[in-house]
Amino acid sequence: MGHGVPELVLELNGQTWTLDPSRSYTLGRDPQGDMVLQDARVSWRHATVRWGGRGWVIEDHGSTNGTYVQGRRIHQMDIGPGTTVHLGNATDGPRLNLAAAGAGAGVGAPAADLYSAQTAMSPQAPAHLAQQAGAGWQQPPYQQQAPDAWQQQAQQPYQQAPQQTPQQAYVPQQPQAAQQPPAHGGTPPQGGGAPAPQPPHGDRSPTSFHQMAVGRGVMRIGRALENDLVVSDLQVSRHHAEFRATGDGRFEIVDLGSHNGTYVNGQPVSRQLIGPHDIVGVGHSTFRLVGDRLEEFVDTGDVSFSARHLTVTVDGGKQILKDVSFGVPEKSLIAVIGPSGSGKSTLLKALTGYRPANEGDVLYDNRNLYKQFAELRQRIGLVPQDDILHKELTVQKALRYAAKLRFPGDTAASEREARIGEVLTELKLDIHKDKKVTALSGGQRKRVSVALELLTKPSLIFLDEPTSGLDPGMDRDVMQLLRGLADDGRTVLVVTHSVAELALCDKLLVMAPGGSVAYFGPPEEALNFFGYETWADVFSAFENYRDYDWAGRWKGSQHYQMYAADIDAVAPQSVHVQPQMVRPPKPQSWGSQLWTLMRRYSSVIASDRGFLVLMLALPAVLGGVSTLIPADFGLGAPSKGHFNQDAGTIMLILAVGMCFSGAANSVRELIKERVIYERERAVGLSRSAYLMSKVIVLGFITMVQSILICAIGFSVRELPESGLILKKLPAVELCLVITALGFTCMMIGLVISSLVKTAEKTMPLLVMFAIVQVVFTGILFKLYNSPGIEQFAWLMPARWAIAGAGTTLDLSHIMAPMDKSDAKSLDPLWAHTATQWGIDLAALLAIGIVCGFAVIRLLRRHEPEVMRK
Repeated sequence: MGHGVPELVLELNGQTWTLDPSRSYTLGRDPQGDMVLQDARVSWRHATVRWGGRGWVIEDHGSTNGTYVQGRRIHQMDIGPGTTVHLGNATDGPRLNLAAAGAGAGVGAPAADLYSAQTAMSPQAPAHLAQQAGAGWQQPPYQQQAPDAWQQQAQQPYQQAPQQTPQQAYVPQQPQAAQQPPAHGGTPPQGGGAPAPQPPHGDRSPTSFHQMAVGRGVMRIGRALENDLVVSDLQVSRHHAEFRATGDGRFEIVDLGSHNGTYVNGQPVSRQLIGPHDIVGVGHSTFRLVGDRLEEFVDTGDVSFSARHLTVTVDGGKQILKDVSFGVPEKSLIAVIGPSGSGKSTLLKALTGYRPANEGDVLYDNRNLYKQFAELRQRIGLVPQDDILHKELTVQKALRYAAKLRFPGDTAASEREARIGEVLTELKLDIHKDKKVTALSGGQRKRVSVALELLTKPSLIFLDEPTSGLDPGMDRDVMQLLRGLADDGRTVLVVTHSVAELALCDKLLVMAPGGSVAYFGPPEEALNFFGYETWADVFSAFENYRDYDWAGRWKGSQHYQMYAADIDAVAPQSVHVQPQMVRPPKPQSWGSQLWTLMRRYSSVIASDRGFLVLMLALPAVLGGVSTLIPADFGLGAPSKGHFNQDAGTIMLILAVGMCFSGAANSVRELIKERVIYERERAVGLSRSAYLMSKVIVLGFITMVQSILICAIGFSVRELPESGLILKKLPAVELCLVITALGFTCMMIGLVISSLVKTAEKTMPLLVMFAIVQVVFTGILFKLYNSPGIEQFAWLMPARWAIAGAGTTLDLSHIMAPMDKSDAKSLDPLWAHTATQWGIDLAALLAIGIVCGFAVIRLLRRHEPEVMRK
């Protein structure tokens, strides 16, 4: 032992060691570890014991079932003589006893002989397993063998290891309340006293402590420096919430109108009494009340993540995800691969809460994601396969608008800019910040998408096919970026088809056809597990033997015992998410979101000069076409007893042109932003504010177009001397009808855009819509007094627009009668009265408003299922 270092003796399973301060000791199921434990509750690399400079320290490596001292789960803790540590379970897990040298624990083996001692300690661990792991053992390939032989071959490297019988399998038991050890080293409850609270969601050692004043006083929490408890987190409002003491000695938490909300046990609250079992969430911090002391835990990214028995069933009872379980420690990079139809996308939606599994749990640091989605959603980043940004904007401007939407409204511009600068520097994008996203390479665009998610400092990041379409060099760059994100203190899970850079990952999850797990463990051992030399051979085997029980082969292997048995030992639970439980507050007020969205959308349109030119050229051309029709009497009354049949034709061209222009403005706007909307909706975007921003900006463009088409179309025509409503301005009265028509058609375009699955389908629907309007205007043939046809025509905006214009122009008398047999038969919607003009205009606008409500409902399909109201 070094001079001045107290000797420490460790006792485990009847064996003792004197620890050497010059090295560290690993504990877990890893055969190459220093102390090997064959217990399903113990993780592969569970913990480390080392000399910390001032004392001995035990550090948990993000184990699934935890490390416990005095019944309390710990992450890192000073230990010494007299300390007892349990691994995997607070009461009956493997126990480590620590003592000073010569204080009753015999010194059985010096540190130098530790490996020989561990062999005696763990007779179930085969000696050749450690040798094979160290030598990179190779399993005999069996590409030509039938699947029936694979089960036996998968076990070959472990034939000497005795298999655990079902009766021996460990099933975790919940300890009785009276048996629960006290937290913080307190005395156990006596008699019928209340049991001590269990540690919340497997938390670490508290980041800090705050003393509460019992019976009096207020402790305010917020980002501003004048708060009693300052939380330096841009997710937190300047004055966020208050802990208030009540007269009976208890405390309550009161939200102060914060933008991102205050949570108790994962649910948003405005005011609630709290007890020792309650967890209060504010931004990335959680608080727990222990007596008169407030413990604070700051989520800095050191979180574990696990999925337990996830099963997704679709209509008809078909399972597209079957009993998926795996767990990963903090700061890990996990890759998910598998053939088409293996449930990778379904798994990603289940892990992020977008589409919760029908059965099973997703645990974020031992907190149920589905039940606490409202709070935990703020700590999870998701980068879909398509870029989640507007390509017309510069990198800095795109991030600036995203920050305005995600951070509280009271965040200063300087605070947002500082965070944007940090992210750009971290991802090496600062030199590209003034470039448009369209000018970046595929890998750089993916970095910008990642940067957008990093603004809020998520602890867990999911990526869906981030290397899709990239060349091998960019593929490597993106995977190295993800490796760096994990090393910097985040857990990263990536779904990918690329297998070239899997060695950069800590763990690999291979999905089999049908949605089950075929392998989970280190990527370097995966090909040997399957018995093939390349991943192409593995995927071919999946295709050729789709009915083979890949999940059964996995669960019967030793790899399963080493990497997944402890997760799978937990019984599945059915998940029933209540909508009111997951309705999160919005990071900004509705008006603030609307203003930000309008500014961003205007910037996107202004940056696309081609779109602007087209939107102005389209009505100008259509208006100009109408002037080519030779009409001797313009749009006014007929002269010398002759009818002006051209008046109806002119109005038909102007109306249909406006229908096409209005719908063309919006028909692609929702489908092209669908991925962006899905992601922003998950972090608190208001659905109605999003739609209203489109309506206002596109409505202004449509109004400009209607004025342009009317100005050109009416400039060479003779108009009536007076209007019905605007006596001296008949042109304005006609233009109001054309503008209302453009607005309603714009709303129909939004309906089409929210219905289609791809942007390519919008153009055929747009053309079909315009042609249908031509037919049902009432100009080409008689619609009134035609049962069925007349009622169907009421659904057509062009029918009401022509009717509105017809009332002003008195088309019933200008044009030749539709019914030649009865010259007095007139279209009732064209009656030359102010009342009929108002009815026509109101019906036209009503169609647009109904379309708006339809879009609101259709947008619900493109947001996380747990957020649908």
